[in-house]
Amino acid sequence: MTSTALRLPTEKILASTGDGIGWITFNQPEKRNAISREMWAGVGTAAAEFGKNPDVRVVVLSGAGGKAFASGADISEFAAARASAEDEEKYHAHADNARSALRAMGKPLIAMIQGFCIGGGCATALLADLRIATPESKFGVPAAKLGVAYALEGLHRLVALVGPSVAKEIMFTGRQFTAAEALAAGLINRIVEPAVLEETVTALAKTIAGNAPLSIYHSREAIDMLAGNPSEWDVERIEALYKKCFDSEDYREGRTAFMEKRPPVFKGG
Repeated sequence: MTSTALRLPTEKILASTGDGIGWITFNQPEKRNAISREMWAGVGTAAAEFGKNPDVRVVVLSGAGGKAFASGADISEFAAARASAEDEEKYHAHADNARSALRAMGKPLIAMIQGFCIGGGCATALLADLRIATPESKFGVPAAKLGVAYALEGLHRLVALVGPSVAKEIMFTGRQFTAAEALAAGLINRIVEPAVLEETVTALAKTIAGNAPLSIYHSREAIDMLAGNPSEWDVERIEALYKKCFDSEDYREGRTAFMEKRPPVFKGG
């Protein structure tokens, strides 16, 4: 795979592109990839670049070191940066801006999870469309053990995935759930062994990258709408995306390739 690295404002976030895939890696393994403000800024920068790059069809988010996807926020910053509700609002803006950039890419996001996926790390993994984990991965939200609250958006995504009863167990106990428990609850899509994790995720990402971008975008937007608040549904927008697919060159290419018994070459238009 030919890979091109992005230059970011911090070395604690790594980003690269290749074969239609964008890669973003939390790179603070000595702290189990606890996420600092500068790391949130790096995620936001990478996501913004991937969002405007038509060659990037899918993005993979992961953690360096093999011990953690992300173990939450960097608690060493709390005393200075999260000492009060006012400070928390400013601090939260960094994470919110990065997560907004990930959502705004408009492209499928896969979380490749190995090890700890805790707190803010878990909230970030919930942003992904697909989550692939290893057997030893651990999931949890220790808000109740720290005396803090979990942002409404994160709770909404958690409830949408696992339902209110399991979400309450996660939030009330603050305990760490095993990968098997997470799979049973619907928190993750699949469990694979560490030795084949990257290979599995890369193959999945390449499959998605080879499919029609407009079709995937419609499905992603429509499914997220259906899983969201009915009062915020925009049916006309989804219908417009639906019609756009049938008017696209990719639709014609898909039909032609099928008749000619060859793989289609989709260009996203």
